[in-house]
Amino acid sequence: MKRLAAIVCGLAWAALFGGSALAQGQPPKPDWAKAKIYNTVKLKLAQHKQVFSFTVNHLDVAEYCEKAKHYDWSFFDMQHSTMWFSDVEKMIAACPYNGAIPFVRLPDAQEWHIQQATDIGALGVIIPTVDDVERAREGVKWVRYPPVARRSLGNNQASRIWGPDYRNTINDNIMLVIMIETPTGVANAADIVAVPGVDAILVGNNDLSSFSGYALESPQYQDLLTKIHDATIKGGKIFGCANPLFAKGNPLSDTTFLFQNGPSNDGYTPPPGTIQTTAGPPPKQ
Repeated sequence: MKRLAAIVCGLAWAALFGGSALAQGQPPKPDWAKAKIYNTVKLKLAQHKQVFSFTVNHLDVAEYCEKAKHYDWSFFDMQHSTMWFSDVEKMIAACPYNGAIPFVRLPDAQEWHIQQATDIGALGVIIPTVDDVERAREGVKWVRYPPVARRSLGNNQASRIWGPDYRNTINDNIMLVIMIETPTGVANAADIVAVPGVDAILVGNNDLSSFSGYALESPQYQDLLTKIHDATIKGGKIFGCANPLFAKGNPLSDTTFLFQNGPSNDGYTPPPGTIQTTAGPPPKQ
């Protein structure tokens, strides 16, 4: 999307602004959810703020709604969990205005997966292990409505959450996040970034280490990371890392803004046993 492409590091960040029923007893929609841009992650990124998520890998409505109060966004992981769309649908419906903006990581870039994720109310779609422009283009094709893409209409939960003008506002609110996790993806990073409709690049740090054979703290790994970073910045897109340890102390930290997991907004600590990585030394070159 051209608007989001303008919001990185010294570019025109301001250009960014340019079925199941909801749970019973849902409070009135807050003012921020009534605005033209109700994806607050996009608003924070436009202000050069780092944004952190918490990972959701099982159905637990109460746990989800409590965590959502404390983070910028939620990372529903449908790549490495047994959750189904009905599970994610229930959690989004239960507390859509608690604070965390719902993003869903899908196992692939298929039309039906992307349309179900967006129809249940996700404001972010994450496509993993993207090695080439074809996979990126497939994600772009289904994530937005015409005239820019090919998402089709349906009677969905998303419009009940985000409002009657959802059809006319969601193209400006949805984010398509592409994960680069392999040396092949690194080699094709510039072409992937250049695909219109890709909004952000998220490095799968641990998988990049696994696929390349380089440790996160090695100079060779830092070189791969820098190549993705530089291509992303040059292409005018948001750069992020799945591992929150890259938020501080790395040569690229000042221009890395999107993180899977990490610290809460208010000092909240997740209960023991839940997925969250916040401690440890930051990798350095």
